[in-house]
Amino acid sequence: MPAVGGALSRAVFALAVLASLVVLFAPGSDVPSAPPGVDKLVHLLVFAGLAVTGRWAGIPRTPLAVGLVLYAVGSELVQGLTPLARSASVADGAADLAGVAVGLLVWRWGARRSR
Repeated sequence: MPAVGGALSRAVFALAVLASLVVLFAPGSDVPSAPPGVDKLVHLLVFAGLAVTGRWAGIPRTPLAVGLVLYAVGSELVQGLTPLARSASVADGAADLAGVAVGLLVWRWGARRSR
């Protein structure tokens, strides 16, 4: 894997952020229907991906975690308070936070294995 903090890792993190913006802020009419619970899995995977790619991009763990927690809360507020025809959900927020934790743990596990 290329070095932490290199141009490739920063580009991948930027793409992950862009993908999260599309997933989290698409109007309700653009969100495909899915079986119950799939949306929670999507939230978890989006935030796990942000955490892993953020660490790969060289962002220190604590500032990244704080930023992602704020992003998770903010995204739920935006979904609930704007005319996106989306709803704020405590369960989605919990899935976001679980994703942050999973992503940071996966990064730590991978970093330990590579030593």
